[in-house]
Amino acid sequence: MSRRAVVWVAFALVHAAVIWLGFTGDHAASWDVDQLYRWWAGRTLSGQAIPGITEGWVYPILAHAPILVVGAVSPLIDYTLGWGLLVTAMDAAAFAVLVGRGRSRGRLTAAWFWLAAILALGGVGMFRLDGVTVPLAILGSLWLVGRPWLASTLLAVATWIKVWPAALLAAAVIAVRRRLAIIGGAAIVSAIAVGIVLALGGGAHLFGFVGDQTTRGLQIEAPVSAVYMVMAAAGVPGAAVRYDEDLITFQVTGPGVDAVIAAMTPVLMIGMLAIAVVGTLKAWRGAGFAALFPPLAGTLVLGFIVLNKVGSPQYLTWIIAPLVAGLVLRRREWLRPAVLAVLILVLTQLIFPFFYDAILWLFPAAVGLLVLRNVLLVALFVWTLVRLVRVPVPAHRPVPRATAAPPHGMTE
Repeated sequence: MSRRAVVWVAFALVHAAVIWLGFTGDHAASWDVDQLYRWWAGRTLSGQAIPGITEGWVYPILAHAPILVVGAVSPLIDYTLGWGLLVTAMDAAAFAVLVGRGRSRGRLTAAWFWLAAILALGGVGMFRLDGVTVPLAILGSLWLVGRPWLASTLLAVATWIKVWPAALLAAAVIAVRRRLAIIGGAAIVSAIAVGIVLALGGGAHLFGFVGDQTTRGLQIEAPVSAVYMVMAAAGVPGAAVRYDEDLITFQVTGPGVDAVIAAMTPVLMIGMLAIAVVGTLKAWRGAGFAALFPPLAGTLVLGFIVLNKVGSPQYLTWIIAPLVAGLVLRRREWLRPAVLAVLILVLTQLIFPFFYDAILWLFPAAVGLLVLRNVLLVALFVWTLVRLVRVPVPAHRPVPRATAAPPHGMTE
């Protein structure tokens, strides 16, 4: 059996296993899909309400696309199973482009990493909107050089489903020479998304998802919450875990928490801007795409997680796309961080759904597991940041020239 056939067999087995994981433990990993997404689809298709149009919503408008696609076929197939099959189909499309003919070591390594990451994170990585955006992000990253208009379009669509791929778009604008194509594709998709909202009369809720995020408290899984989780586990007065009924999530409280909540959004914005500035300086000094894009994209994506006051387990799917890009372009350089990422994803699945109750009950070992995952996550962020700072640049800035882009996207 060829290497290409083996990796495709593994693809089928991994996705079957993860779909099964979504149905175990009272649907803990797939609860959002089973309850919220199904409910949103039913309300929209029946004309009761359109989240993001007739009422506020925590997601951008194109998040309706996968939710309604599965809802439209739900009379024929269970909604949760339909979601798993939709994500599997989208993964298969991106996987086929990634693997190609199975002759590139970098692409095969990236494919095996992606499968390991999917299995390591389990059901929560598939049964969330994030699971839909990852294959779009991977395809977009693979086509940035050869097909920048298409790549930008895919990344923009993913951004209007779940905001995080904006980090990849920002990295692309900085690292890709054909910047007007990147900006143009994203602008067209954004204009269409905004036009849909305005045409349906939802202008008041157009950017409601931004406000919903900035007003949130400290979610227990976020790295910044680790100190409060340790304090709560140690019985420090005032430190505790609280349930937010509106957001359906658990948050921490404790001494000075309001000040930390207020500071985190500026910290996130300043941190992301600083990373972008470093990347821009590298690009200005002539750093090539293959050297610059993976660490810049990885640092921006990880910064979006590490500096965030929200830390849902599905957020960890975001790290897959930049690591896939790194393995395709610089396999040896990115192999060790990819292994670390898989370990982080394994710990994340242990945290949710397996030991989540123990964490809520503040059992020391369970809280320690959460802290360990966050320490490793910060370590991966620091690694990509150092890698970005050390991106080599030519001794002299190259003279810009009009060269034809490689026809097949990324090269090793």
